[in-house]
Amino acid sequence: MYQNERVIGQTSESALATNKVLRNTYTMLSMTLLFSALMAGVSMAMHVGFMANLIAFGGSIVLLWFVLPRTANSSAGVAVVFGITGLLGFGLGPVLNAYMGLANGGQIIMTALGGTGVIFLSLSAYALTTKRDFSFLGGMLFVGFIVVLLASVANIFMNIPALSLTISAVVILLMSGFILFDTSRIINGGETNYLLATVSLYLSIYNIFVHLLSLLGALSGDD
Repeated sequence: MYQNERVIGQTSESALATNKVLRNTYTMLSMTLLFSALMAGVSMAMHVGFMANLIAFGGSIVLLWFVLPRTANSSAGVAVVFGITGLLGFGLGPVLNAYMGLANGGQIIMTALGGTGVIFLSLSAYALTTKRDFSFLGGMLFVGFIVVLLASVANIFMNIPALSLTISAVVILLMSGFILFDTSRIINGGETNYLLATVSLYLSIYNIFVHLLSLLGALSGDD
């Protein structure tokens, strides 16, 4: 009897811990998305050049690879997460300004933004509702990411438009898979650090938006 009570108690504690991580993750994600959008607006207003895009991206990579792993379990990690998302948002400014210079640029941006929101909310709702374990996607997503990375590097030199479109489409599919994978890990207790979970989901959303923007721009005949 006491053993059953202990098991029930441990299960309840585990569920509470998972719900806390999930709640903190989505709260932090909402805040970082808003901050990222604000920084993108600042960048657009300043009319910074594409060099700023490269610098901001490089800075976010440094924070992501070398700083966040050391601070993810401390309060300093919160500032690092905002630093990563803020830099990525700031780096979007020149890209968004370039699209705004097109005749239907505003429509393309809003469509990409809406599409990204629909994809994220739909996949998150599915993962949260079904509570399925999508850990089996891990290997396939990793292999797909490596293939896309190699293809992207190769296309820098080959500059094949059709390959660029294919890469963007595949990235959107991969990031959609990562949303299912990461959300599933949170639900099933595989990810207990809400800062790391936030960054993972943010990067998926960011990449879906960027590549959906590229696809829409190309299909509209303006990219």
